[in-house]
Amino acid sequence: MNKQQMIQKTEEWVKNKFEKDGSGHDFWHIQRVVTLAEKIAEKEGANIFTCQMAAYLHDIPDEKLVDDVEKATEEVIRFLQALGLTEDEISPIWNALKDVSFKGNHTIPQTIEGKVVQDADRLDALGAIGIARTFAYGGNKERLMHDPTRPLLDETKGYRDKNTTSVQHFYEKLFKLKDLINTETAKNIAEERHAFMKQFLDAFFKEWKGDDY
Repeated sequence: MNKQQMIQKTEEWVKNKFEKDGSGHDFWHIQRVVTLAEKIAEKEGANIFTCQMAAYLHDIPDEKLVDDVEKATEEVIRFLQALGLTEDEISPIWNALKDVSFKGNHTIPQTIEGKVVQDADRLDALGAIGIARTFAYGGNKERLMHDPTRPLLDETKGYRDKNTTSVQHFYEKLFKLKDLINTETAKNIAEERHAFMKQFLDAFFKEWKGDDY
């Protein structure tokens, strides 16, 4: 099986798992991350195949999406082995995807491929798509859209606390992402998307208060 066939098999496998997701982590999110990873990898000199594979697989062992991370990890490894990849070929793919998720410790991947895929995933949480995904995720988790009686940033709650609102999520996580981007290529994209989210919330709060008319 050549690399293109492996990519195709991986795409099909992941699509089957995520195509019905309603939390903003559907297959189209993954496909956008793959596309961004390819473009960033080309400019940053990273291994494109490794980035493609890691981008396709990055949400499978994500702790916020699965109950058993260890089991999901084993599933990813078995899948890669079934493709015919050796341990030496699997290792860089796994290293590139294992630290992608946003965590409290803001783990920085050790490889350029990991940095590329992490950046691609974080870019999809910014801008117009990021806004849409935030409210999709909040609705999926039955969170309030906004509550003006709550502080925009509540340091007593983690960003995954089920009692936070979708608007609070911008301050707990999304507005922090711009400064956590690894590559110069992604930083330029992040700046523009970050600014768009700021503009959106400015308009949101004006409309909420009725100050726009």
